[in-house]
Amino acid sequence: MKKIWIVLIVIAAIALIAYSSIKGTYNTMVSMDESVNGAWAQVENVYQRRADLIPNLVNTVKGYAAHEKETLEGVIEARSKATSVNINPENLSPQALRQFQGAQDGLSSALSRLMVVVERYPELKANQNFLDLQAQLEGTENRITVERRKFNQSAQAFNTYIRTFPKNIYAGIFGFEKRAYFEATPGTEKAPEVKF
Repeated sequence: MKKIWIVLIVIAAIALIAYSSIKGTYNTMVSMDESVNGAWAQVENVYQRRADLIPNLVNTVKGYAAHEKETLEGVIEARSKATSVNINPENLSPQALRQFQGAQDGLSSALSRLMVVVERYPELKANQNFLDLQAQLEGTENRITVERRKFNQSAQAFNTYIRTFPKNIYAGIFGFEKRAYFEATPGTEKAPEVKF
């Protein structure tokens, strides 16, 4: 009878340890998954801030450079495309992230073309409203870089956690999948060629 009690106590202890391990691992995965979702929300937030600045910037430029209609329409169209790409953070696949990043890169490119056009209008470059909007846009671009880095760090911590043994087994059981990262745009690894 004493051996049966010892066996039952050992089985109960093993079950309690296993339960604690699984519970702790699952809760940590949920917490880290929510951190990735929160980081993604911040990325979307700063991109939205940039999108919100664009109509004011375009209207300011339009007052000085009305005949640059094609460039202004390009910026508005790129903004529309960028804001139309919505991604659910739960389904943040590499393909979805590339689609989002492509739309945002298109907007960045359109804004760069707009800034080149602005160089032709000294009176616009001296306009205080334009200067304020340009400073806000530059600050937002810096925020985008910071939030993308934070998202990548959060995704990396989550991915590392769910891929280590034995957590990878629990991740598979509970359906936690690796998260995608922001990556550099193809071609940016090459230095631009400067000719004089």
